Amino acid sequence: MSSASYLTVKALTKYIKRKFDADPHLRDVYVKGELSNVKLHQSGHIYFTLKDDGARIAATMFKTAATKLAFEPKEGMQVFIRGDVNVYEGYGTYQLYAQEMQPDGVGSLFVAFNQLKEQLQKEGLFKPEWKQPIPKFPGKIGVLTSTTGAAIRDICTTLKRRYPLAEILIYPTLVQGAQASPSIVKNIENANREAQCDVLIVGRGGGSIEDLWAFNEEAVARAIFDSRIPIISAVGHETDTTIADFVADLRAPTPTAAAEMAVPDQQELFQRVLTQKSQLHQIVRMQLITERQRLSKLQQSYPLAMPERLYRPFTEKLAQLDTGLQKAMQVDLMKKSSQLQKLHGTVQQHSPKKALAFHRRELEVSTLQLTRAAQQYVAKQKQQFGASVRTLEALNPLAILTRGFTVAYKEDKMLKSSADLKPNDTVTLSFYDGKVIAEVKDVKLNSEGELK
Repeated sequence: MSSASYLTVKALTKYIKRKFDADPHLRDVYVKGELSNVKLHQSGHIYFTLKDDGARIAATMFKTAATKLAFEPKEGMQVFIRGDVNVYEGYGTYQLYAQEMQPDGVGSLFVAFNQLKEQLQKEGLFKPEWKQPIPKFPGKIGVLTSTTGAAIRDICTTLKRRYPLAEILIYPTLVQGAQASPSIVKNIENANREAQCDVLIVGRGGGSIEDLWAFNEEAVARAIFDSRIPIISAVGHETDTTIADFVADLRAPTPTAAAEMAVPDQQELFQRVLTQKSQLHQIVRMQLITERQRLSKLQQSYPLAMPERLYRPFTEKLAQLDTGLQKAMQVDLMKKSSQLQKLHGTVQQHSPKKALAFHRRELEVSTLQLTRAAQQYVAKQKQQFGASVRTLEALNPLAILTRGFTVAYKEDKMLKSSADLKPNDTVTLSFYDGKVIAEVKDVKLNSEGELK
């Protein structure tokens, strides 16, 4: 057989490929199996092996089809694939060219949701320490949602009803479709750049997972995390959960609940003010009662009850000083009188005029000295007496009666404690300008003997 009768490898491979191309059963096939040797190429293509218990087949998903996947293919994942089977001429092997891929048992969106959730959780975007506190009394509230849905009406109505002091800034935002994610990210960035709002409400009404999918996008999650303004997520109904809910600073089950979480209730604030006002009045009243009890206790204290005992020693000392002063003056006068008599006798005994004049001058000098000494002594004693009187007046506890205090007596005995009284007793209250007779109606003692 001549060499011209032999086929080239390329010709044989092309022939086989034409057979594959001509077979309608290989053009649109549905295959299920397990992913193995998955390689995500930098070009965007995905290369993998699809296998089951009996066989395996090489498979490729080109970038145009791979970009439509909502999830990331993983090793060991069970999948459904629609595609066609053909020959790769370069290696002379047949392989499966995947056009669509769905996870076996769960939807692709659910798989994508869990994958992104796991990734962001590992990065720490859900940690509580990154959550910003929601301000208690916001001045401006930004709302990022569609202007045509029910969510915007519910949010605005609730905010105006609960806290009309806050200003509402609306950022019209797409919340569904391919352009929803970029719209949400853009408005979050705009709100942060303008820095006017104290808190942002980001969300929409309920819907299917496909309708809410924009809030499961990684770009939206990272924009919420990077926001310097606290964000309340308000996506769907109470049972709906999105990635945005995990990243947001506060998750609200509904848009209406988000508005309630964003602001206080003015009625509750008003009631709180009334309660605090009542408490303040009660505190002031109790303080007045306490101070009055202290005043009453002071009025019944020993210095005010028995004032004469305080100044009695000073009175006695003053009397003693006065007696001593009189005696000293008498002694001095007697001495000076004796000296005068001696001088007078000397003058009579010595009759010369000079001696008489000399002794007369001496007598005058002595008289003057005696007079001055007596005056100085008297002035000194008066000064000491005046100082003692001023001291007594300063220490006199009765002086406090002029400032509104009273002293209570029972049967001419000063009262020191409320325990000395009983109902129907008659007491005398001494004021600075008179006395009052009173009858005791009731006596109340505390655990320490103090009036309650």
